[in-house]
Amino acid sequence: MKLLDFECVGAQANPYAAAPAVTLRLRITQGSGDPVDAMALRCQIRIEPHRRRYSPEEARRLVDLFGDTGRWTHTLKPVSFVTLSTMVPGFTGSTVVDLDVPCSYDLEIASAKYFNALDAGSIPLLLLFSGTVFCSHDGRLRVQQVPWSNEESFSLPVSVWREAVNLHFPGSAWLRVRQETMDSLQRFRSEHAFTSWDDAVAALLAAAGT
Repeated sequence: MKLLDFECVGAQANPYAAAPAVTLRLRITQGSGDPVDAMALRCQIRIEPHRRRYSPEEARRLVDLFGDTGRWTHTLKPVSFVTLSTMVPGFTGSTVVDLDVPCSYDLEIASAKYFNALDAGSIPLLLLFSGTVFCSHDGRLRVQQVPWSNEESFSLPVSVWREAVNLHFPGSAWLRVRQETMDSLQRFRSEHAFTSWDDAVAALLAAAGT
């Protein structure tokens, strides 16, 4: 079987997912024209931050990940995003499949922190493919591996990621605190009869003069 070719031809927010997710459209081409019975596909997705420019405000938000901009020559390294598996139905020549990519809005996670720091433009991704191809030849089942050399660069619009998150958590962000801090905040909220956590935190910030 000739070398497989993978191309990411589009992306959109998935409005039907139970949690924030972006759907990537993958075109898979098999050059020889022999039919593929099925494919167990694995895709590792990485962020390649060195492939785009950043505004001063974006750079400020990325200090936690990469340090000061003066060090970025050494610290702007790829960030692991997610690894996914999917079954591709049989096809001949080429096919297009959807790959649903979950998107956390947990800002303790490096990928979400990176996405959230960007105002506009695109997120530079690298898709690394592997897996197993099942096909028939002369009435016999043949099993081959997807070569590790198969990879595809793709620029995911920041607006698509934000749309995916806002479908579930519009205008919100996630903050993790220690249980003791949460207990104290709960008491403060109850004592002052605040109707939401946002109001309680805003009151504390106002009292601190922030």
